[in-house]
Amino acid sequence: MRLTGGALRAATVLLRSGDGPPVTIPRDPAREAARRELSKRMYHENDPGLLQRALNAFWDWLDRLFGEAATATPGGSVGLLVIVVAVLALVAALWWRLGTPRRPPTSSATLFDDRPRTAAEHRAAAEAHAAQGHWNQAVQERMRAVVRSLEERALLDTRPGRTADEAASEAGRTLPDHADRLRAAARDFDDVTYGGRAAGEAMYRRLAALDDDLQRAKPQLAGKAPGAAHDTRQGATG
Repeated sequence: MRLTGGALRAATVLLRSGDGPPVTIPRDPAREAARRELSKRMYHENDPGLLQRALNAFWDWLDRLFGEAATATPGGSVGLLVIVVAVLALVAALWWRLGTPRRPPTSSATLFDDRPRTAAEHRAAAEAHAAQGHWNQAVQERMRAVVRSLEERALLDTRPGRTADEAASEAGRTLPDHADRLRAAARDFDDVTYGGRAAGEAMYRRLAALDDDLQRAKPQLAGKAPGAAHDTRQGATG
């Protein structure tokens, strides 16, 4: 241990006595005297803080880690650099190929916002978005038009907070010939709205065709005779 400043002076005082010859003291007491002197606050005012010491320890560990990796890698540091670049290139290629991870679709959010609009208004908004190639918004507005139209025809009760899946399931019981298309439309709405999927023109055209067909469809009412129900289904698809 090197002695500096006050520690050196303390050691000098211990080793000298007036003008006489140096006093020889045992090694352990001298070491203890130096330790007590160096433990004084004045010698630690400029010491790094806890965070700085932790960062220094981390960088030392990282430096040792890369040093050991470079030693074990063929080609040394250059070989390690080549491996790191290759790994980064592979990650970038996978990201470009697979795209941003998508969140699983969910129907926990409601279908409509707080601004009640008619089915005609939703259809007009959908067509306006479609004309500009904004297919996500077009699909969302057309699905809202589908559900609002069924509510206006009393085929669905007007219920705030309804989701697309719930609307498709309820409407499918009244319009069984269109149940599969309603469920598919609800899935498309959820994927676009909550799942990060990009809609396209084909998706919108399918939904618009379903909307048109539903406007002409006749419901299958509970308690109808089988023959009457069969005639109703014929009228719904005709």
